[in-house]
Amino acid sequence: MILSSPDPAADPYVASMVLALQRRSYAVEADLIGDQRLPTLHEDERALAAWRGRWLMAWDGVELVGAAAWSEHDDHVDIAKMMVGPQTMRRGIGSSLLLGVLAASEGPVVVATGRDNVPAVRLYAQHGFSRERDVEVPPGIWVSQLRLER
Repeated sequence: MILSSPDPAADPYVASMVLALQRRSYAVEADLIGDQRLPTLHEDERALAAWRGRWLMAWDGVELVGAAAWSEHDDHVDIAKMMVGPQTMRRGIGSSLLLGVLAASEGPVVVATGRDNVPAVRLYAQHGFSRERDVEVPPGIWVSQLRLER
């Protein structure tokens, strides 16, 4: 596995690969939480490329197998997206991406994931995140907000 940091806004090919991975990855979460209304499932290439922040991507040869996106604020780091292809889940890619984000940033880290997305909640807990609260947004979709102090 190779990690790199291309910017989807600068490369339409990368943007299309990230979008395809995002849809496959978040479809798994949508199934786990029982709701297909996740915004990441309905995002298009333009919206994906318009997001400003940092990216870390995991490659198996030329295949994009995982990606993380985060932004840095004055008082915390916000992980906006964490995705791993369904065919490569549970192989340490999510942990590698998360450790890469932590190594490339400073300060407390926050992330939100589906409350019923047990694999994601477990991943963050294994890396020291604790649950701050569960929030219902939009109605019927519950997310857990998690935080890592460092």
